[in-house]
Amino acid sequence: MIIKPELLKKIRSHFNLNIYEGKVWIALLNKGVATASEVAELSSVPRSRTYDVLESLEKKGFAIEKLGKPVKFIAVKPLVVLDRLKTNLVTEAEEKADVLVELKDSEDFKQIELLYKQGIQPVNTEELSGTIKGKTSIYSHLKDLIGSASDSIIMATNTSALRKKAKILNPLLENLKKKGIKMKIIVNGTDEEISQLAKEVKADVKKTDINARFCVVDSKQILFMLKPNAVNGDDTGIWVNSNLFATALNSLFNTAWGK
Repeated sequence: MIIKPELLKKIRSHFNLNIYEGKVWIALLNKGVATASEVAELSSVPRSRTYDVLESLEKKGFAIEKLGKPVKFIAVKPLVVLDRLKTNLVTEAEEKADVLVELKDSEDFKQIELLYKQGIQPVNTEELSGTIKGKTSIYSHLKDLIGSASDSIIMATNTSALRKKAKILNPLLENLKKKGIKMKIIVNGTDEEISQLAKEVKADVKKTDINARFCVVDSKQILFMLKPNAVNGDDTGIWVNSNLFATALNSLFNTAWGK
C-alpha cells in the first residue's frame, strides 16, 4: 500500500500519532479487520513493532481487538475516533481548568504573588513596556488591562478583530458597567458590519476611517497591534505604560469619535 507522505503527515498531526501509529492505523483502516502480520506487510512497519503499535492504538481508541484466534484487530470508525478525541480534549481541559481555579487560592500561588509584588514595587512604572506575541497571549493581556480599569477605556479596531474579541469583551463589559465605567470603540469597516457588531458588543461603537488597532486604559496603559490585520494568529502587540503616549492616542480617538 502506497501512503502519500502529505496524508500521513496530516493524519499524524490531527490525531497526535507517531510515525508507526500513523502508518499502522492507515493500513488497518484500509483492511478493516487484520492480523498484526497483515498490517505489518501493508504498512511497512517492522513485524516486531506492529503488535505493540496496534495495542497502543487500541488503548487510544483507534482499534478493537477481535475475540478469537488468530488475534485480529478491527479499525474503529474514524468519526467515532474523532468524537472520542474531542470528548477527551474537553474533559482534559476542564480538569486542568479546575486545577488552576484551585491553585489560585493555594498558599503556593500566594507566595508567587508575593514574589511578583516585591519585584515590581521598585520599578518605575514608566519603564513597564514589552512585546506580546500570539493571539492567545494578547487576548489574555487585553482582558487583564480592561479588567483592571478604574476610569476609562477606549479602543480602535476593525470589524474582523472586534468580532473575534466579542466573546471576551462582553463578560468584562458587564463588570465595567457595575463599576460605572463605559467603553468606547471606533471601528474600521462597512456600515452594515458595524451595525451588526453594535448589537453584539455591549459598548458604544462608532465607525471610523482610521485603520489602527489599540486600546487605552485609564489614559495610561496602552496595548497596540503592529499589524492592521493578523494572519494565522501571528499577531504582535506592544504594551506601554505612558501618560504621554496615552494622551496622544486619546486625542486621536476623540477626534475620530467626534466625527
